[in-house]
Amino acid sequence: MIRIIWMISALLLLGGCVKSKVNRSGYIVVLDAGHGGHDSGAYSGGKKEKDLVLQITKKVYKEFKSKGYKVYLTRGSDTFLKLGQRTRIADHKDAKVFISIHANAIANKRRFNIVEGVETYFLQKTRDARSQRIAARENDSVLQGTDQLSKDVIIDSVLNGPKIIQSHKLAIDVQRHMVKNLQSRYNGVKDGGVKPGPFYILVGASRPSILIEVGYLTNPKERQRLFTSDYQDEIAEGIVSGVNRYLDNRREEVGF
Repeated sequence: MIRIIWMISALLLLGGCVKSKVNRSGYIVVLDAGHGGHDSGAYSGGKKEKDLVLQITKKVYKEFKSKGYKVYLTRGSDTFLKLGQRTRIADHKDAKVFISIHANAIANKRRFNIVEGVETYFLQKTRDARSQRIAARENDSVLQGTDQLSKDVIIDSVLNGPKIIQSHKLAIDVQRHMVKNLQSRYNGVKDGGVKPGPFYILVGASRPSILIEVGYLTNPKERQRLFTSDYQDEIAEGIVSGVNRYLDNRREEVGF
């Protein structure tokens, strides 16, 4: 009897191990490094957001590739892309997820040493003033020449439906794994949480989409860490681990 129980336990354990080794070669991810070209994004301490996020996005690209994913970049160099160009590739390639990578900043110099943290956003209107300010800053470059009515129509057209629900789940998984990775090696990493925001870069791709703010360039401590290769590696590994968890959950829910 003991031998039989042991054999059953071994088989169950083996089954769990086999299940965890998901073949990801068919999974497609599109990564968007924010800003670029004439649009530097946030700027502080002599550092530009467009340079930082391109560095991190390339690391995320390599990490996804090492796990067997097919990965596409919206930009692989210092170039500026319009909103439609950034999101069109995700639909064209039938990506499972779309991830836009950015860095944050504040205007109040007296709070530079206070405000910090990693945050992940999914598309949703919100009354939160801080989320609105962050979204307005990120939206400024990609929505040049678009009137307010058109902006409202763009967001209202996608606020209902499974994309928003799945984007929220994706954001939770990615945020959790990023923060876990960073906090395991660095003291004082702040978890800024998962938040809704009216980010237009997340509208165009008709699939789960998130925007990551990897930290604040205006915070001296965080800025220094963000331009460190090891810190960037932890962010990249956390993003990929989070997407792994999300896709595994989706596979169990609906199968694909």
